[in-house]
Amino acid sequence: MSEFRLTQISDTHLGRRFPGLIANFHRVGEHIDASRPDLVVNTGDVSFNGPTSRDDVEFAKSLHDALPVACRYLPGNHDIGDNPTAIGPAPTPPVAEPHRRQFCTLIGEDHWSFEAAGWCFIGLNSLVMNSGLAFEAEQFDWLASEISRANGRPVALFLHKPLFLNLPDDPETPETSIRYVPQPARARLVEMFSRVDLRLIASGHVHQRRDFTFRHTRHIWAPSAGFVINDEHQDRVAIKETGLVEYHFQPDSLEVRHVRAPGQVDVDIEELLAQMGAH
Repeated sequence: MSEFRLTQISDTHLGRRFPGLIANFHRVGEHIDASRPDLVVNTGDVSFNGPTSRDDVEFAKSLHDALPVACRYLPGNHDIGDNPTAIGPAPTPPVAEPHRRQFCTLIGEDHWSFEAAGWCFIGLNSLVMNSGLAFEAEQFDWLASEISRANGRPVALFLHKPLFLNLPDDPETPETSIRYVPQPARARLVEMFSRVDLRLIASGHVHQRRDFTFRHTRHIWAPSAGFVINDEHQDRVAIKETGLVEYHFQPDSLEVRHVRAPGQVDVDIEELLAQMGAH
């Protein structure tokens, strides 16, 4: 395959009780039906609240199953729980192995690799990092094996949380510790990927659209496909809007398009909080 077209969606947060998020997902699905990429990757928070609602996970998967192209998935904190961090309050709920297994059973693999158009694609479960769960060590061992097979080809990494804000050694604060891959796992990832030609890191989680290059790696933050978090609830780092990202990979080259599906609207978190209070 000399070219490979991939569409990234993220933070769909699907649950039956949120009609605005469902409507946005249908608009995204119509756009995917019209554009027909080779693959769709959802980089996490597929469901609204997987740890407390198995139905959210089942419902989210049913909507993705209706898409006309193949999908791969990565878990987000709303799917399996969040990373323990060195500072700041403990996350609620923390990542747990039963929730990870539920994700794998109902949604699909939570880490994966494949090759296309001369590229190596790697998807990681970023929520188990710093957890101490047995799978954390298993995934790092698996990653070391995958990296050893790159053989000079460009690498594209997908995960739920961005690796960092601006620099690999950005200090962690209580406010940002849950926003990025936590230390020391972050430093370990940076060191491991320094051995390969890492061209792209694609993430979600922050609900803000961002595109920057650090050294020779392009960092893409996909916006949420579902809703935006207003400035009263979250500081503004980049662009707050719903949307998706389209990639066109060819041997040794990459094109990125930042897209909003026709009809997608910027559902505000306040609307969802009101709906949650009504249930």
